[in-house]
Amino acid sequence: DINHQEADWVSIHERICQLLIPIHASLPFVSSEKERKHGMEQLLNRQKYIMDVAQSTARRFILAGEPGKAIPAGLQALRFSVRVHGASSVHVVPAYLLLAEACMDAGYLTQATTYLSQAQWLVLKSPSCSLAVQHKLHQDLGLLHAAKGDLEQSLHHLANDVYLATCAFGPGALQTAGGYFQMAQIFLRQNKTDVANSLFAEVAIWHAFLLKSVQTREQVLEAQAEASPFDEDGDISEEPLTEAQQTEAIQALNTILDFREKAPKQQPDETAKVLHSLAMLYYLAGDLSKAREMGAKALDLVKQLPQQEPLEAIDHLLKVIDSKP
Repeated sequence: DINHQEADWVSIHERICQLLIPIHASLPFVSSEKERKHGMEQLLNRQKYIMDVAQSTARRFILAGEPGKAIPAGLQALRFSVRVHGASSVHVVPAYLLLAEACMDAGYLTQATTYLSQAQWLVLKSPSCSLAVQHKLHQDLGLLHAAKGDLEQSLHHLANDVYLATCAFGPGALQTAGGYFQMAQIFLRQNKTDVANSLFAEVAIWHAFLLKSVQTREQVLEAQAEASPFDEDGDISEEPLTEAQQTEAIQALNTILDFREKAPKQQPDETAKVLHSLAMLYYLAGDLSKAREMGAKALDLVKQLPQQEPLEAIDHLLKVIDSKP
């Protein structure tokens, strides 16, 4: 239909239209093997570039809550991923997962099932498939079964997701937090609030990570302020959160905050930790008014607790936020 074609164009074609021209043109006649090789390399590089542009475009539309626009971009990403890697390569799996996520968000569960089945088949055929890809596959399968209402099957896949993420990145890594959070959501749907509560506590992985990130940000800013124009590099590197990680963390931590604030049995220490995490996250994302609001709430809560260990860290963060223009 016309709407779909328009979405397709807006989503991806206008970004890659010019790039497609040399790819669709046939390779010019070349006299030497060296020239032929060079032509093939250039073609491959163009295809890889289009694949990356399509993937990042699809990811951006998913994050913006526009899955309908993400689907055409995802289809282009899959098409060029197949051209670059071959249809039976495990390297095509991320493109299938991206498309499945867009379809799930748009409510097209049948298409999402097809793409995930294809991804699962490629992973099963590839014993050398990375744990990082396997963890993402199981997370998406968990979300698909949750969307279909098959909660037991969903929990099975999400438990695999947490296990694989722990093996790949370590128990304290952010990648494991997503699985814990999704499992907690399922247990809430089953009215198992105690289990959900303990899994939400595991998502506090974010708190330790954000404390470290804020420290690094301050060191970077100090180093920049003191740097002489003649300094050689010896600077501290900051690994900023990706847009996807920021979006995921803000959604997850706000959901947990809502759960904690409405719980019949209050746990002010845990609530304060979530508020502090959100304050740090908004500060790193550059939303200073939100950061100040969450930080002030966290400080008020901590002052009422017998143990006030995080008081200093929260107080310091608020001073840093207030010092910003």
